[in-house]
Order: sequence, then structure tokens, then C-alpha cells
Amino acid sequence: MITSTQNPKIKQLLQLQQKSSERRKAGLFVVEGQRELQHCIGADFEIDTLFICPEICTNIEEILKLATSCNSAAANSRILELPSSLYEKIAYRGGTEGIIATVKARSLKLSDLKLESSPLIMILESVEKPGNLGAVLRSADAAGADAVIVCDPLTDLYNPNLIRSSIGAIFTVPCVACSSEECINWLKTNSIQILTAQLQDSSLYYQTDMCRPTALVMGTEATGLTPQWRQAADAHIRIPMLGSLDSLNVSVSAAILLFEAVRQRNN
Repeated sequence: MITSTQNPKIKQLLQLQQKSSERRKAGLFVVEGQRELQHCIGADFEIDTLFICPEICTNIEEILKLATSCNSAAANSRILELPSSLYEKIAYRGGTEGIIATVKARSLKLSDLKLESSPLIMILESVEKPGNLGAVLRSADAAGADAVIVCDPLTDLYNPNLIRSSIGAIFTVPCVACSSEECINWLKTNSIQILTAQLQDSSLYYQTDMCRPTALVMGTEATGLTPQWRQAADAHIRIPMLGSLDSLNVSVSAAILLFEAVRQRNN
């Protein structure tokens, strides 16, 4: 039982929540909540330490069985109990069912991706808001996308806000961070058409064939895509805007395009 915020493991947990530099240095990140942790373990990530509050967590035995029986989670991972008074101080958000874990990080490379015969890939260039990336991952999971690729990222893939907003989809959808140049070369090598979402010189998204191996590419809401993506594209697509504004939230746009691909492929 740990009772103090001065405990070294608690101090490290707080650092991992707050600083990407600490996550990179330690090779660890934080997962909070039963649903997210179940997705994490199911994706074969290895648990470093489990922090459990028995006063809040209602199914401790189920969580422990999952954590110690799965090949991903080391059977000798530390399991520490916390009183509710301490748990409430360290929990990143409310309603997380009394369980937090530190998990060993790992990173996928483009070469690690296993492609289907006609893959569907979502690509985001320089996304900076973890909540947007998390929401895109949820849509990618729902649409059965083969991967999400984050090019020239401005946030790390294990940001707590990203994990929270993705509701664990960061673990269910293969996600790679790389440079735009690397990604473009990889797409060309694998004969995957590049469809860039942009207003200029573009066709309506539903008039474009997405049944072929396809990468849907989106930039930031503020500046859009950089010239290298526009030039590398096989086609430019747009979502019609019938009001006064000229753009949607990137996660909304991504969902529209992903499910247009699903519609075409299921017809």
C-alpha cells in the first residue's frame, strides 16, 4: 500500500503523465481506466506497474487475471495498492475505475505494417492536438483502416490526452510516426494511391475511386498540407462546404472520408 505522493513510483507516474521528455527517457507511458488497459494488454503491450485503488476498482480479480495471464504483461509486474485519497490526486481524469498502469512503450515502423490486398490508410501531417489524433484513431478503428500514419508529428503517440480521447484505439489500430518524405516513398513503393484533402484544384470526395489501395492525407486545420504532399498526390479531394466556413475539424473530415471508402468498398 502506497500512501504518499512522495513515493518514487508515484513521482515517476506524475512525470510520465506531464512530460513527453520523461516518457521518451523512461520508455514508459501511462494508461488510465479499465477499458483502455484491456485494449492495451490485448494489443500485447507489457505492463510495468499496476496501481489499483481497491475502494474504487470493482473487478480487481478480473484485471489481475488479464494482466498476469496475457503474454504481453509480465507476470512479475509490480502491483501496488493506493487509498482513494491518493488515487484522486494522481488520476488524470475522473471516472477511471480505480486503475492506472505504467506501460512499456514501443514504436512501429512503416516496414512493420502488414498490408491487406487493398489497404486503407489514414495519414495526418503535423497534427498538434492530441484530442484530434485520438478522435481520428477512433474513426480509423470503426472504419477498419489498416493503419494511421502521423507524419512530422507535433505530439507524441503516448500523450495521455491522446490515449484518453482515442478510448484505447491507439492500441487497436497500427500507428506509425515518421517523416513525410519517408511516408511518401513508402506509399509509392507499395503502389498506394495518395488522395490529399484540400480545397484547391480538387474533386468531390465521393466522385473519387477509393476501392483501390488508398491513403487519405490531411493537414492541419490552420495551414492545410505542405507542398510536398500536394505534389505527391495522385488526386486532390474535397468535402463540399455549403455554409460560410471553409473547413471542418480534422477528426470530422477524417471520419467522412474514411466512411466514404467503407461505403464504396461495400457496394
